[in-house]
Amino acid sequence: MKSKSTPIIGLVIVCIVVFAGFFITRNIGKSTKEISRESAEAKLEKMVKEIAPLEGTPTKSAVEYTDSQNDGSELPEIDDESLVVRPSTSLYAEIFSSPEKAGSGSDGWLTEMAEKFNREGYEVNGQDVSIMLRNITSGLAMDYIRTGKYVPDGFTPSSIMWINMLNSYGVETDMIDERMVGNTAVLVFKNDTYKDFISKYGSMDLKSVVEATEAGDFIMGYTNPFTSSTGLNFLISTLERHDDTDPLSATAEEGFKRFQQNIPFVAMNTVQMRDAADKGTLDGFVLETQLYNNEKSLSRSYTATPFGYRHDNPLVAISSASDEKKEILRLFSQMCEEKEAQDKAAEYGFNTLDDYKNERQDPDGETLREAQKLYKSVKDAGKEVIGVFVADVSGSMDGTPLYNLQKSLINSIQYISPSNYIGLVSYANDVVIEVPIGEFGLEQQALFKGGVEGLYANGGTATYDAVCVAVKMVEDALAEHPDAKPIVFVLSDGETNSGYSLSDIQSVVKTLKVPIYTINYNDGDSDALKALSGINEAASINSDSDDVVYQLKNLLNASM
Repeated sequence: MKSKSTPIIGLVIVCIVVFAGFFITRNIGKSTKEISRESAEAKLEKMVKEIAPLEGTPTKSAVEYTDSQNDGSELPEIDDESLVVRPSTSLYAEIFSSPEKAGSGSDGWLTEMAEKFNREGYEVNGQDVSIMLRNITSGLAMDYIRTGKYVPDGFTPSSIMWINMLNSYGVETDMIDERMVGNTAVLVFKNDTYKDFISKYGSMDLKSVVEATEAGDFIMGYTNPFTSSTGLNFLISTLERHDDTDPLSATAEEGFKRFQQNIPFVAMNTVQMRDAADKGTLDGFVLETQLYNNEKSLSRSYTATPFGYRHDNPLVAISSASDEKKEILRLFSQMCEEKEAQDKAAEYGFNTLDDYKNERQDPDGETLREAQKLYKSVKDAGKEVIGVFVADVSGSMDGTPLYNLQKSLINSIQYISPSNYIGLVSYANDVVIEVPIGEFGLEQQALFKGGVEGLYANGGTATYDAVCVAVKMVEDALAEHPDAKPIVFVLSDGETNSGYSLSDIQSVVKTLKVPIYTINYNDGDSDALKALSGINEAASINSDSDDVVYQLKNLLNASM
């Protein structure tokens, strides 16, 4: 006699067999990459469920469009950090200089020249005179001067392009020296990449690099054209490669869009680009010859070729400077032109490739400003951007840091296209979705501003929990907009002391390929934030709380 349980046991066995068959065959035909992505998505979903993010209360706030980019309010106050040479007399001329010559070591040529000038007892109208020197990036220096926020007597950027733009804003300058030291922008390639490229394309120049990048045969990286001379040079030169008669034409714009489709990111600085190249992300990137000459690991392992316009470090006086101060600048320039000074410049990597000439006249300032606007509008090659801002509101952010974080996020509204999709997350011990992702029209802008204004600081720091929630929000939005560009911004000042760790989330973030840009406040845990940004080749910026507004603006100009 059969047991009554036999049919039940048989049914269970059948179910097990069917389920096992489904389990074994469910990924047949799928790649390992797809299976890995499924695993990452499942892990992320589980983590977010455990985090259990809270929902913020939607609050709208009226959006006011200001002219902060022209009134100087975005700019940080000038402080002693930028001051590399102090004046030694009561009558002196102050100069803003680009960093590659106003730093230290092989980047300290102009620093040494200013110190020498101050020792040697120069006089104007019977008075002892000296030089004050500040190390300020060319784009930031131009912004200080054009807005009137802080105006020095003299300005020596890497490239005359910044002076041309300054003039186009209505700031008059007097040329003191068209070339203090010679330099050029270069395309840099690993030696084996260079050989392969030459065998396929016959030559290595900007024209062939642009062609190869558009074809998907070459992965190029360049620096932010709003702050970097080399990046600005690369932008205008690339536009001219598509239309040499009008770099702002529809033909140039369409060509740049095609080129930009195969650019993985625009780096905030050359260090980020070099890291990406070392990891194999990039086939080539841009530098200045002086840096290439001084970095022995570069000159051994990479091949460089010049492109675009020369970087000859002109010196101008701002027309508002007194005649005495202009005379000080002339005396200083004459000293810098002496053989001993130029020999020192050559020792520090300048004055090479002097036979390289511009193919055309330097672009005028209005053209350069319009090229920057064009870059901003088409750099994503027509793709929408899905972005989430993640704000640290732990107890250490109380007071000035939180105030400046709020100020920076509200200011950023004007730099985000209304066609993008934006959300806001805050975190301390808990994670709060303050504003779910939505198209950044006026209503979403009002919700975003209201969410930012409602932030307050208290509690611990669950950074990686907040990153998980933000990445999940982005992934969910990508399901509706699969061709969009994902991005997360993390603004934090402290070490993580609750929730998940970087090692817990690293593989998930890497597999899902969401770049995470970080802004580190006030000497927080910069190594951890750099590691977070480094997972998918995003930038990590160290910021004092009072300059985060300007830093975030530049980050958005480069990446959104």
